Amino acid sequence: MAGTIGALMGSAMRSSRRGGEGQKYALTSDEDDVDFWGFAHEADGLFTPLPDEDGARRVRLAGCLPQGGLLKSVDHVGRRRAMAGNAWLELLDGDGATMGSYFVNEVTVIDVEPSARGAGLVDLTVTLWCENALAGSERVWDLIRTRQLNHTGMWHELDPKDRHAWLSVALWSREYQRQGRPDAPAGQVFTLDGRRIIDRDSFYCAIGEAVNGPGGYFGWNPDALDDCLSGGWGARTPFTLHWDFSVEARARLAERVPTGDDEVSVFDLLLDIFEQRSVSVVLR
Repeated sequence: MAGTIGALMGSAMRSSRRGGEGQKYALTSDEDDVDFWGFAHEADGLFTPLPDEDGARRVRLAGCLPQGGLLKSVDHVGRRRAMAGNAWLELLDGDGATMGSYFVNEVTVIDVEPSARGAGLVDLTVTLWCENALAGSERVWDLIRTRQLNHTGMWHELDPKDRHAWLSVALWSREYQRQGRPDAPAGQVFTLDGRRIIDRDSFYCAIGEAVNGPGGYFGWNPDALDDCLSGGWGARTPFTLHWDFSVEARARLAERVPTGDDEVSVFDLLLDIFEQRSVSVVLR
């Protein structure tokens, strides 16, 4: 196997971490960030529905140039040493910059073959565990990569499953999307459009967009919202939130949830969080 892989690599072998055209993914060992595992053009199977609890994802790294610990594992397909270990899988933009990353467990090479993506590249099939790469996320990453996530309301027509995937990408890409932009200063006024708020996830899509713009993140559950209101996530309190069409939103967020020894509606829970964090909510 080692001789075959060496022939496939040819002059394409390199140690640089600089991505090339069409490379969307990069892998680096979780144990040693100097141990770079290489790039890939695609990661087919990464964004499939989550498998059974005890099952791993089967991912095809197309157009891959394995390096470091991953290359060593390629030489041991079918044996115990084919498991490279845990890694960070980075998602790259068109310029090769990291948009976000997922932690992947127990990356194990199970097959290798020459790739049609270019001379010296291979298509690696690996198994791995990754609970955060949700089905439906890939299209959102592609919008960010191609700079098409550039106007508000792009989440409006998504179904509930895809809204949750949208929020997950907003979370994992938040630093890239903000590009070091500081929090909006205290005293700002934000407007929340309640017409599209039909459930919890749509509320978080809407508040993320209201504070941080298209594809923005500002929490995706009550605890995360509370964290965002402590600063460092796009806005500093105190600020004012104009919640337009709040009557409709209140009716749709009427589900009762436990809080302490009592139960309140999701809508009232959100208002309580805002009040505790010095956000003045104007219901309109």
